[in-house]
Amino acid sequence: MTALPAPSGASIVPVILSGGTGTRLWPVSRESFPKQLWPLVSDRTMLQDTALRGVGPGFARPIVVCNQEHRFLIAEQLRTAGIADAEIVLEPVGRNSAPAITAAALLAFEADPNAILWMMAADAAIQRTEALHAALARAAVAARAGRIVMFGMQPHRAETAYGYIEVGPELPDAPGVHDLARFVEKPDATTAERLVASGGFLWNSGMFVFTAATLLAEMERHAPDVLAAVRRAVTDRVHDLDFTRLDPAAFAACPNISLDYAVAERTTVAAVVPADLGWSDVGSWDALWEQSAKDGAGNATVGDVLLEGSDNCYVRSDGVLTAVVGLQDVVVVVTGDAVLAMHRDRAQDVKTVVDRLRQAGRHEAVAHNRSYRPWGFYESLIHSDRFQVKRIVVTPGHKLSLQKHFHRAEHWVVVSGTALVTRDADELMVRENESIYLPLGCTHRLANPGRIPLTLIEVQSGSYLGEDDIVRLEDTYGRA
Repeated sequence: MTALPAPSGASIVPVILSGGTGTRLWPVSRESFPKQLWPLVSDRTMLQDTALRGVGPGFARPIVVCNQEHRFLIAEQLRTAGIADAEIVLEPVGRNSAPAITAAALLAFEADPNAILWMMAADAAIQRTEALHAALARAAVAARAGRIVMFGMQPHRAETAYGYIEVGPELPDAPGVHDLARFVEKPDATTAERLVASGGFLWNSGMFVFTAATLLAEMERHAPDVLAAVRRAVTDRVHDLDFTRLDPAAFAACPNISLDYAVAERTTVAAVVPADLGWSDVGSWDALWEQSAKDGAGNATVGDVLLEGSDNCYVRSDGVLTAVVGLQDVVVVVTGDAVLAMHRDRAQDVKTVVDRLRQAGRHEAVAHNRSYRPWGFYESLIHSDRFQVKRIVVTPGHKLSLQKHFHRAEHWVVVSGTALVTRDADELMVRENESIYLPLGCTHRLANPGRIPLTLIEVQSGSYLGEDDIVRLEDTYGRA
């Protein structure tokens, strides 16, 4: 890991916002398991790549602001990446980037009002980390002088999916940092071509650097209602296991607004550091194709894929063999429960597909067959009117809640590992190739006391098989 060439002073606090759902990367990215939790551009997840950019000399422990439903997934991914000291702040509801970063700034301010915060999304790709750290060091100088600094990316094409920043004169007291002249919203194709040709505009990356004191002062000046609501949510926060949980009522009362609209486009202290980092927000399948390694025909493939006479395609299969013959410039994505096929130049239209699925009430719009829980995961294999078959995998040392069901009975068959099963007043060890029956209404719990993952097949039978037919009597993870 490259050390940050930071100027003298306090360490920089990485603040990672992980609230997006990555709709345009459906069917892989969904609300229940969004794109930042997937390994899309490396062998690590995008969240892990993002967090590791802020590890090493010159950095303080990170603050991660995320959806409370993803808390255990994010904690485990950070732990797997070797980051065990992150402060994970839970949003009870999504309210966009301004409330999220304000919460992080208030928490950082408690320890050090002059703490320098580096705000970044959890789901962007950056190819040149050394150049990133050099740009960050320049931005930190301006931030200490009271500036709100944005990162402007050198445009390589006329892109209509990004906002643009017009670059002003260089700041005399911060070499390599410029006044921010103005913002331009996502342009049409003609306007984008004109902006890029002018040479005076950069892509708006959405990354910011500022001190906690500067950000809070600007929020007070330009978005006092946001600051007031978030301050109440932070003041009334509670600690839940290893998480900081913001007060739900106060945070829900906060306006839904981005930091761009709340402060960046209104402040008089905005600045920009130009950089060429190999950056992408990976906001579509076409953008992911651009970031991916390709074969001699320009194809990027993931999984069990066979191509014949095809060029400049992105083909991904998370399961079955996928063959593509005689196609050019297409995207084909196959998951366990959905297939997407489209021309690459229609990549922005995936959101329309997801909107239609939501309107139809289709679960595929928001969730995968595999559902992750703090103890492991389960996935549906067969689903019918009065029975369902699931595969359940429990992480070593973890256990499900003590629970009962009013409408279904269950059979568990252990495939690998050893299960410790509570059934009413009994505790039973169930080993590989053994099974146990849990009648309707019995109190039960599943635990993995072993050192390897516990895998079992669950057969449910009854009049109603919904996940809401669970009465939790005791839960290690604080779920209702």
